[in-house]
Amino acid sequence: QVQLVESGGGLVQAGGSLRLSCAASGRSFSVSAMGWFRQAPGKEREFVAAISWSGGATYYSDSVEGRFTISRDNAENTVYLQMNSLKPEDTAVYYCAADPWGPGASEIHEYNYWGQGTQVTVSS
Repeated sequence: QVQLVESGGGLVQAGGSLRLSCAASGRSFSVSAMGWFRQAPGKEREFVAAISWSGGATYYSDSVEGRFTISRDNAENTVYLQMNSLKPEDTAVYYCAADPWGPGASEIHEYNYWGQGTQVTVSS
């Protein structure tokens, strides 16, 4: 089992940067693919980025490719999402999720464990 706690959200102006962190507890973290998803008001939850258990493979949605970077530190049981060149349309609650033994997928149903989310607001 994996417990996840996100942090690092906040209010930032368009063009600014934020780094989200997701601290994990539980023995399965090091063998879990990790993903970041987001949900804006009135919209469905959507895939943002994912990383394999080793960190050797990363995946991004088209909307964040080139602006966001996902990384992980297995020694610290933490996964990060560096967000640069933020846009107002990036405003959402951001969730991290764990998929033990998974490859790093974009589908919500692949992930077994979820954090409570952290709010990111980008002002224009």
